[in-house]
Amino acid sequence: MSVHFENSQPILRVKNMAESLHFYVDLLGFRNAPWGNSEFTSVNRDRAGIYLCQGAQGAPGTWVWIGVSDAAQLHAQYQAKGVQIVLPPTNYPWALEFQVEDPDGHRLRFGSEPLEEDSLHSD
Repeated sequence: MSVHFENSQPILRVKNMAESLHFYVDLLGFRNAPWGNSEFTSVNRDRAGIYLCQGAQGAPGTWVWIGVSDAAQLHAQYQAKGVQIVLPPTNYPWALEFQVEDPDGHRLRFGSEPLEEDSLHSD
């Protein structure tokens, strides 16, 4: 009998929960868990979830991959909200990806299916 994996959610260490919640909820569009408190919570958007832990569990500078249906559209939404983009949408063999950094230096990599080579050229 094989074991089914349900999902995976990183736990990120944060210095200031209120500042982190502003970033994840107000700017990135995640929802804060109703059971969350000033020391530990979970922020979620659709099937993506990230735990935030104030002052413990982990180290600054963690990198997190978040697959999305349309990275270009999400990038435009985040730009309109003033989110600082660390890496603009870049087409790689594995994904069309862009990156942002949270207040604690954690790097969030958002990506969707890579663009086809033909769509990269405007002949």
